[in-house]
Amino acid sequence: MTQVHTARFAIGQIVRHRDDAFRGVVMDVDPAYHGPAIDTGAVSPHQPFYRVFALGEDGGFVAYAAEAVLEDGQSVLLPDDAQRWFTVDAQGHHAPLHEAIH
Repeated sequence: MTQVHTARFAIGQIVRHRDDAFRGVVMDVDPAYHGPAIDTGAVSPHQPFYRVFALGEDGGFVAYAAEAVLEDGQSVLLPDDAQRWFTVDAQGHHAPLHEAIH
């Protein structure tokens, strides 16, 4: 029997890494890990993974993160970051300036 996972975060939602490695906006969701084999048991591949446009000290970058390491980050995106890096639709979803919201 195949286990179905429901994504906790939506495209356009602001998230942060639980270890404060980054904060950013969800750009895409995979129902399970789609990358090279994971050798450690620290992160299970059987959970949603997210492509996040993340903000770092030197600008933006794309991160691929497991749901287990992400938290709701609504309160951590600074207004200056929002205006500098993102467009916002009528529902409050964010997207990188040069990528459309799905």
